[in-house]
Amino acid sequence: MTTAPLEPFKRISVDQAKRMLDRGDSVVVDVRRLDEWVTGHVKGAIHIPVDDVLNRVDELPKDKNLLFICAAGVRSALACEMAAAMGRPPERLFNIEEGTPTWIDKKLPTSYKNQP
Repeated sequence: MTTAPLEPFKRISVDQAKRMLDRGDSVVVDVRRLDEWVTGHVKGAIHIPVDDVLNRVDELPKDKNLLFICAAGVRSALACEMAAAMGRPPERLFNIEEGTPTWIDKKLPTSYKNQP
């Protein structure tokens, strides 16, 4: 039996993410495709599709917790791994496991189309 290596990020719920955003020390990074982004995203989120994360890592704030989100927590976990590989500290990397549909279903602050 082997154990999986420790993930370089923490898994959080949308409710935990909302509390972190309310503290002002965190930013959401939505890694879904553009066609998904326009249908609804966390208000104030940064949009960087997962395939672009490595090339656009410099666009991620260095002074905030990075809360990655996608539709179901798979692409956002991959983005967390990429950010860690690019030198971002694991204690600042978070995967919002429940995803954007849950955020919207809970009526948390949401923007549509190309609104921030």
